Amino acid sequence: MNLEIIIFYIFSLLLLSSSIAVIMVNNPVKSAISLVLSFFSSAVLWLLLNAEFLSIILILVYVGAVMVLFLFVVMMLDINISRTEEGFVKYLPIGIIVFATIAGLLSYFFYNQFDNAGDSIITSIDLIGKDNTKNLGYLLYTEYLLAFEIAAIILLLGIISAITLTHKKSETNKYQNPGDQVNVSKNARLKIISDEDRAR
Repeated sequence: MNLEIIIFYIFSLLLLSSSIAVIMVNNPVKSAISLVLSFFSSAVLWLLLNAEFLSIILILVYVGAVMVLFLFVVMMLDINISRTEEGFVKYLPIGIIVFATIAGLLSYFFYNQFDNAGDSIITSIDLIGKDNTKNLGYLLYTEYLLAFEIAAIILLLGIISAITLTHKKSETNKYQNPGDQVNVSKNARLKIISDEDRAR
């Protein structure tokens, strides 16, 4: 058997087991660690598809930055695990139906779209060469430029909205004006009291 097929089966099983562990594990910290493992397994599968740029970006961005942030947030929150366990069995039939529907749709999509695909989705398009990163950049900034700019504007609006919602000034807190601090004079900062004034 080919070595790539063996690696594919190993990391596919690892991806399935870690993805199931994300939603089945009761401890949120262990669930986040299982999500890290599923991201790493997905990166290996992308690497087998010759999508090395997406694979490295998945590890650097999601595993290296986003999941560390998730772990910090989860560890700082006081989550009542016993209360979350109560609603699991209650919504199990709905979860199975949703899982079966999404799995069927994904299987149908991948069977029809990638049945006759080559070694790589991006490199199979005859663009400027066999380099995935150059081809991806070429596609983003030529054919998908409008969609790329719209996505950037939506992300920028999300950042501005998050800053606006969280940056609320409370009337009970005291705030300093940096402009008044810079424009203050020496006489306003320092007041010399003589012995006569102190005696009075």
